[in-house]
Amino acid sequence: MSEVLAPADEAGISAAIADAHASREPLAVEGNGSKRGLLRPVQAARTLSTRGLTGITLYRPSELVISARAGTPVPEIEAALAEKGQHLIAEPPDTRALFGTEAPATLGGIVAANLSGPRRIAWGAMRDHVLGIRFVNGTGEVIRSGGRVLKNVTGLDLCKLLAGSYGTLGVMTEITLKVLPAPEAQATVVVAVPDAAAGVRALSAGLGSPYGVSGAALLDGPDGMQALLRIEDFAPSVAYRAGRVVHEMAAHGGTRIADADESRGIWAAIRDGAPLAATGGEAIWRVSVRPSAGPGIMAAARAAGGRAYLDWGGGLAWIAGPATEQVHDSIAAAARAAGGTFTLFRGPEALRAAVAVLPEEPPPLAALARRVKAALDPAGILNPGRMRAGG
Repeated sequence: MSEVLAPADEAGISAAIADAHASREPLAVEGNGSKRGLLRPVQAARTLSTRGLTGITLYRPSELVISARAGTPVPEIEAALAEKGQHLIAEPPDTRALFGTEAPATLGGIVAANLSGPRRIAWGAMRDHVLGIRFVNGTGEVIRSGGRVLKNVTGLDLCKLLAGSYGTLGVMTEITLKVLPAPEAQATVVVAVPDAAAGVRALSAGLGSPYGVSGAALLDGPDGMQALLRIEDFAPSVAYRAGRVVHEMAAHGGTRIADADESRGIWAAIRDGAPLAATGGEAIWRVSVRPSAGPGIMAAARAAGGRAYLDWGGGLAWIAGPATEQVHDSIAAAARAAGGTFTLFRGPEALRAAVAVLPEEPPPLAALARRVKAALDPAGILNPGRMRAGG
């Protein structure tokens, strides 16, 4: 176990990185360490944690804006928003059960991983709601990008660049997000479908309807294959729109409406990967493809000895299966053949060190990524090798 540095303020983060830069000493960067099993293991004698940087620094409900230090636990932010009837738009997953940890994810962690849940299909990814950030680059310099309004970007959008960079470009210390009012009510239309292709057709029809579907998933469970369409809004609107969706879905299979309580449980499970029922020894992948290719990814997962379900209207496959290089290669090949991307979301350290946990980038994009990395972390000390070997 490496030595853990957990400064209590931004100045401490800056000093730790400056020292590491001067000595060319690599740092493993994390928040609470809740997702250490995600992507490649980082070989570093020291871990720099943001868990000491906690607290909401600004919350203006009337302006739909919240700012918090990067180490603030996500449940703390969600609780503060709920008191004012608001929520995080991207519905990020709670990964504690998947990674077998009690430590909640931090705000910096979910932004650094750009983690988004079922609502992404309607409202965009986590990075789309980041208005501003403060971060420390690989030399110890503190940089601010963005602000507290939507249209504030000129030049390179560092907010979007750092979201999804997994701590390899800088260590975020404070993040400002756009938030929205939470829906008063919700319901889910459940459609029994004969197979995955029919299920994706049902999801596409629901998403193409004028009824504001905010979640579209396909589960293959003990009750057979079910297409799920979520409606959220004021209670009278939800009742009317769910009824209309039931009417339009009748051509796709038998339908029913799950009430608010059942609906919330369904989508929390879909958000968090729970339908996989993954055992501790299995690996988990997330594969992103065009929705029409989702059924093929499910079939490839089954052929490799795994199982899967679809979110994002069929565009995101959650997969669990044996944690072997052979299975990983099969899933990666299926993703590439479908023109999609894959992430080894969870796996034993030996597997994550041996395989490509993300697709290789096209040469022009890889060259651009190297230039950005060299500009922000010239000594390559921040989470080296986390995303790709040698990077």
